[in-house]
Amino acid sequence: MTKRLPLFHKYSIKDIEHLSGIKAHTIRIWEQRYGILVPERTDTNIRYYSDKELRYILNISFLNQQGLKISKIAKLSEAEIQREVISLSTNKTDYESQINALVIAMIDLDEFAFETIFTNNIQRFGFENCVIQVLYPFLEKIGMLWITGSIRPTHEHFISNLIRQKLIVNIDAHKKNLKPTAKKFLLFTPENEWHEISLLFQYYILKSRNHDVVYIGLNIPLHDIISVFHHEQPAYLVSSFSTNPTKEALKKYIHTLSSNFEKTAIILSGYQISKYVGTLPSNVVKFQTLQDVYSIFGIDKAKIVKLSPYLHIE
Repeated sequence: MTKRLPLFHKYSIKDIEHLSGIKAHTIRIWEQRYGILVPERTDTNIRYYSDKELRYILNISFLNQQGLKISKIAKLSEAEIQREVISLSTNKTDYESQINALVIAMIDLDEFAFETIFTNNIQRFGFENCVIQVLYPFLEKIGMLWITGSIRPTHEHFISNLIRQKLIVNIDAHKKNLKPTAKKFLLFTPENEWHEISLLFQYYILKSRNHDVVYIGLNIPLHDIISVFHHEQPAYLVSSFSTNPTKEALKKYIHTLSSNFEKTAIILSGYQISKYVGTLPSNVVKFQTLQDVYSIFGIDKAKIVKLSPYLHIE
């Protein structure tokens, strides 16, 4: 039996376009020509779609992107479409197919589907490549869906918690085995910052390469960072700012970090950092892409010298 979820939300045709990647005018044509969707209407005659229709169009979009003609898809029952999606998402090896399959799992709040897709991708690509090629683009996509209001907090929290669990499991799988040239890193997020997926992946990269990582968690006041710093004496501070602080508060916070840890390399990333305008202190470096992560963490030594004289990670 197909799982049914309660009606959480009414989706506009623009929401459906953002989520499925199918243009609104194409959706209307499919409705008229094939009767694929039958939207409901508000009292003011504005069309909207339920969770059921959203899941249905996502599945149709996925099959259409795999080369199935819409005329053929329209002849399939809902159960047949679901079976075809499962089969293709299991057997396809291109990244875009896997990302689309994850979107469907998120909308369905389907943990089993997520587990299946994630496990298959790790077997094919390896954990690190799976995160880089599938999970990060997927998170960027749901970030845009969040901005446009096309998904709810329930969806974002559901999938973020599952990804967080996977990162922690893979971090724990690497036993602490420091190499002779290991450097010490102190990882944290500042006060009122509760997003840690990016930071956890950096933790994984560092630990898997046998560096010494001290992860003190989320929402850490500055006085506690200073206290831990004096106790641990790390060579690097690493933090991620997705939502907080912002604008002038962000600039002030960065310069406060720089002045408190003026002989330490400070490595920052996150959405707020990507929007930062202005000159950074000499001991502060920001990530903007995953390639920056690998460059700064010592995968490409040639780029490290250009980024900052404080960075000498191997």
